[in-house]
Amino acid sequence: MKKRVGLYPGTFDPITNGHLDIIARAMKLVDHLVIGVAINEAKGPLFSLAERVAMVEHEAAAFARATGATVEVKPFNTLLMKFAEEVGAHIIIRGLRAVSDFEYEFQMVGMNMRLNPAIETVFLMAEPQHQAIASRLVKEIAVLGGTIDSFTSPYVAERLKKRIAERRK
Repeated sequence: MKKRVGLYPGTFDPITNGHLDIIARAMKLVDHLVIGVAINEAKGPLFSLAERVAMVEHEAAAFARATGATVEVKPFNTLLMKFAEEVGAHIIIRGLRAVSDFEYEFQMVGMNMRLNPAIETVFLMAEPQHQAIASRLVKEIAVLGGTIDSFTSPYVAERLKKRIAERRK
């Protein structure tokens, strides 16, 4: 039987509980999940690429142990469909939080299908408690001194608080 390989791409700056929810559920659908960490310097990430990859690896390891699927975290700075082909992905996993996400994703799927119709896109709706979580908002809350513990893991929350403190010096 052919190994089912999925690709879950994102910037993950930082990885949130919403991302973790999608990763856990995606790992039920595939034998091997590649989590693609986009370089995307245009977004002005708070964490370096190496730091984001390390945080995603740390968080994803527990899911691999729990499901029996394998997980791999890889950075990428290329066209998503090209990266999907490079890693042998059969499906691209995308998380949806709201209708506004769907409009953007719908357009992307149309373009991606034109680039490679053999790779399917699967949408997973975020669990209700995670639908409002966005990395951008988590960073903003942290910068303004708010509590982010319910939006990220303790490990990521600590890393984020430390980074913000470093920037204030």
